[in-house]
Amino acid sequence: MDIPSLSVAMSQANVIDQYSVAMLSKTLDTVEESGAMMIQMMEQSVNPHLGQNIDITV
Repeated sequence: MDIPSLSVAMSQANVIDQYSVAMLSKTLDTVEESGAMMIQMMEQSVNPHLGQNIDITV
């Protein structure tokens, strides 16, 4: 058994796993942000003029 090459292979596999987890985390953040923006757009579509006008009488 070649210990040094096994160590290098395991290290490379660990780096690839860490990269995959980081990319998955970034993708999840992007999807959550898109979902929040979608909810905001849907709320505005129900009441598109809400908060745009102020009716003040003296």
